[in-house]
Amino acid sequence: MIQIDTFPTDTISGFPCRAGRVLPFGATIVDGAVNFSVYSKEATSCTLVLYHHSQKNPFAKIPFPEEYKLGNVYSMMVFGLDIETTEYGYIFDGEYDPKSGLYFDKSKVLLDPYASSVSGRSVWGQRPPASSDFQHRGHIIRNDYDWEKDAPLRIPKKDLIIYEAHVRSMTMNPNSKVRHQGTYNGLIEKIPHLKELGINCIELMPIFEFDEFENYREKDGKPLYNYWGYSTVCFFAPKAGYAASAPFGMEADELKNMVKKLHQNGIEVILDVVFNHTAEGNENGPYISYKGIDNRTYYIMTPDGYYYNFSGCGNTMNCNNAVVRNMILDCLRYWVSYYHIDGFRFDLASIMTRDENGAPMVSPPLLENLSRDPVLGTTKLIAEAWDAGGLYQVGSFPSWNRWSEWNGRYRDVIRRFVKSDESAAPELMRRIEGSPDMYGSRSSSASINFVTCHDGFTLNDLVSYNDKHNEANGEDGRDGSNDNYSWNCGVEGDTDDPKVNDLRLRQMKNFMTILLTSRGIPMLLSGDEMGKTQKGNNNAYCQDNEISWIDWSLLSKNRDFFEYTKAIIALRNSHPVIRKEDFFEGKNATGYPEMSFHGLRPWEIDRESATHTFAYMYAEPGALSSGSKKKHDTFIYVAVNAHWEEHSFELPIIPDGYEWKVYLRSDNNTNRIGSGEYTDKIDSSDNSKNSDISQNSAISKKGRKSSRFTEQAMRKMETISGAITLGARSTAILISAK
Repeated sequence: MIQIDTFPTDTISGFPCRAGRVLPFGATIVDGAVNFSVYSKEATSCTLVLYHHSQKNPFAKIPFPEEYKLGNVYSMMVFGLDIETTEYGYIFDGEYDPKSGLYFDKSKVLLDPYASSVSGRSVWGQRPPASSDFQHRGHIIRNDYDWEKDAPLRIPKKDLIIYEAHVRSMTMNPNSKVRHQGTYNGLIEKIPHLKELGINCIELMPIFEFDEFENYREKDGKPLYNYWGYSTVCFFAPKAGYAASAPFGMEADELKNMVKKLHQNGIEVILDVVFNHTAEGNENGPYISYKGIDNRTYYIMTPDGYYYNFSGCGNTMNCNNAVVRNMILDCLRYWVSYYHIDGFRFDLASIMTRDENGAPMVSPPLLENLSRDPVLGTTKLIAEAWDAGGLYQVGSFPSWNRWSEWNGRYRDVIRRFVKSDESAAPELMRRIEGSPDMYGSRSSSASINFVTCHDGFTLNDLVSYNDKHNEANGEDGRDGSNDNYSWNCGVEGDTDDPKVNDLRLRQMKNFMTILLTSRGIPMLLSGDEMGKTQKGNNNAYCQDNEISWIDWSLLSKNRDFFEYTKAIIALRNSHPVIRKEDFFEGKNATGYPEMSFHGLRPWEIDRESATHTFAYMYAEPGALSSGSKKKHDTFIYVAVNAHWEEHSFELPIIPDGYEWKVYLRSDNNTNRIGSGEYTDKIDSSDNSKNSDISQNSAISKKGRKSSRFTEQAMRKMETISGAITLGARSTAILISAK
């Protein structure tokens, strides 16, 4: 049945039209027509501009009649359009008065803020003609993808192992051996790697449409792009240049297929989103969308018409304005409902706590709306709880008991301690137990623990460079942080010195040992598990080349470190006591404290004193254990020596019938646990439970090592009684056996 309000009532510019539906905003397919709806409070008129695909000049300009405006919303249905070949934009007229923050210009065609697809950047690195005044064009898509009963996975936060990755960097290196390099499809082919490592959540750097040519330049003949994408052009459209199928207008379906394949393999998808600013820059920046539509609504302005710059990128979104707040809510609901996204990490999230004058708010309405929204009720929310304006809210970000935070204090203190700063030990112990001093009223899952992320050194570079080496960025070393808490182990950069390389490997293992046995949610930077290097570049935001791309040959070269990391993840996944969210301080059913700290002698430690050495022990009741038929109590002991001399750790006495076995030690550079292999093979029947990854997948019929902790592996481990001696700058994990 065709509804009566989908028949044309007028002819405008030769096209049958009628007054449209105000909601939803954007371009929506209805019976025989497309409904266009867009908001502007201060414009005096609006015109819809229609183009044939990739054509410079429009084939139609359709002004919105005054009677098609309801409140501050222009809406219109246009009939007879070929949605496959039609692109669109808007012209807004109004006052041009920069000193008052008004930038209306009827010579500009503007992108719809709610466009679900953006034409003009379908092929990465292919610039539209310079003569094109309207390079980012809205494109209409059908939301008819077959999800095959897929839904967000709802993995408990405490169980997450997050893997931060850049879609293009994952597979652009030719040795990735994927069919479509640098794309959503290419990433699908790396799902077996993620599964083998034990990852159950991938956090993707920005995939909303952005312009890789923003601030484009060349250095020594090499192109420098806006590679990371932290400069959004459109919040509702996926980055078309990441899709092999984008030239055919299929980027949305390709992304959805990637999400579905990840879900079928037990991996959640979190998107890194940037609502703190847009690609329009300051008063000298380009017109793309918001600036020419309703500038004073979307941006925080100074009284004299300039842009506040709490983002460090030229402008600041007016996030707590009611209209902008609703736009952000609409956006996140859209990605959850139409793309089945599991969560979001908010870049420079503290900007979302600022009011319309830029002042921090105690109870920001946007954050409360996000926390209490019914559609986002089980969606994971993660804050980068600081901004470029000096606001730092790690541990105090308004949360409504929903938000987790990138714990920058964890990152800094673990770096300081591992490089032998004994004064960092007291704070590191608090971070290891889940940061109760910061999140005591919430849970340890409020803390996203990490050593490295996209912004800074890779793990390998952290132990290989004292200073940043960002010369390739063309900014004369002004970019990137100078406060890295790194140590090169005696030589700056690459070296053939076996002692230095052995120490670096040991330090990398030390970082992984502490990170993956800490309470809170661990996050790994993609490539760190195989020793990825950026040659000392700690701000590779513009490097679309081997500096950023993962070198997959490192997986065989540094297999020992990969196996080490995988083994700790397996241990973590097998023992819920490490992942507990509360801050219980008493004894549990084992008769021991659930978590305890120790010095070189058990139970003897001053947690407020500087030290290079300490240990911590988890006591897990048999009823809590997983992955074992025999529900014995389990004790896990982690010894940490950040000193340049060896030390002996006296082991805690555990109940009769139990003995200590060495699970891992960083000063033993082999790919074995104790004296034997630590995992079992999966046969083809196990793999048949997984979805078909791709034609080129290596997982479909080959046996792979699982991330499981087994009784057989336990029997092969070295037994230790009394004490364990750790070499200089090393760690060890011991586990009880009965």
